[in-house]
Amino acid sequence: MFAVVDILGQQFKVTENTKYYVPRLKDEPESEVTFDKVLLFSDGKSTKIGSPSVKGVKVKAKVLEHLKDDKVIVFKKKRIISYKKKHGHRQHLTRIEVLKIG
Repeated sequence: MFAVVDILGQQFKVTENTKYYVPRLKDEPESEVTFDKVLLFSDGKSTKIGSPSVKGVKVKAKVLEHLKDDKVIVFKKKRIISYKKKHGHRQHLTRIEVLKIG
């Protein structure tokens, strides 16, 4: 059983009892979150495709922790005019565990 869920504008294919990194949520750690925007749901026998979302299907998840992703270095250079810029960026993430689909 799996579902495709829209979480803050990004789509994730989720299954039960699995952990995922998603963009930072406003909820506190150890709290439960319900996602209503289920775009596709499959139970192994049949598949439901929503337009825009599947009605009656929700995904319940538990917020485990808030953290930052690995550092991404952005380096820009133009050879002849001695132009160099180096910036770093760390994306804010939330780790969730999907408890139930349905």
